Amino acid sequence: MTASEDENSVDSKSSLVMLAPVEAVLFDVDGTLCDSDPLHYYAFREMLQEHNDDVARAIFPDDFERGLKFCDEKEAMFRRLVTEQLKPVNGLYKVKKWIEDRGLKRAAVTNAPRPNAELMISMLGLTDFFEAVIIGGECEHAKPHPEPYLKALEVLKVSKDHTFIFEDSVSGIKAGVAAEMPVVGIATRNPEHLLMQAKPALVVKDYDDPRLWAALDELDKRGGSVKNA
Repeated sequence: MTASEDENSVDSKSSLVMLAPVEAVLFDVDGTLCDSDPLHYYAFREMLQEHNDDVARAIFPDDFERGLKFCDEKEAMFRRLVTEQLKPVNGLYKVKKWIEDRGLKRAAVTNAPRPNAELMISMLGLTDFFEAVIIGGECEHAKPHPEPYLKALEVLKVSKDHTFIFEDSVSGIKAGVAAEMPVVGIATRNPEHLLMQAKPALVVKDYDDPRLWAALDELDKRGGSVKNA
């Protein structure tokens, strides 16, 4: 472990320990539960289309409806790829068990379209694990605005003072930090130094990272969860 990683680990322990007793854990989906970026890239490449209105207009300036159709087809292609190739981030089911053993509440909070999010969650066997799936596009403001995470707290009926978040993107980390919750960054595709710029409590490689488990073990020692308190 480098000096910066060691400092990161120490800071994360103090940040997460302050949550004890923990009530809930919130997860992003793309890149956090699963490494879905390669599938998105393939679908983008094949469809020559990104999923937003501005790009649709740029590619088809005289036929916006055609651009939107390409967007929809890209997402359909992505869902086909999910059923064939989706894999969980390393250690996901280990942290899932940690959460279940402590009786914590949990929700998925994502900017992905609901059909994509629910399909990925289903393919990972997590449909019954999550008590709620909050979609940024169904809120007034999506990430990096904090609203989706604040809505998750409201739906789960938990406090931000006893909840933490797993996220893999700068945008998502900013949303969690703005919602005043500690965020554990997962460096699935984005480098750790980039994620640290958004001020997460901790950045780890995946859910098997010893730095994560050192922080969770310390949290257990200091008060654990509502169930164990």
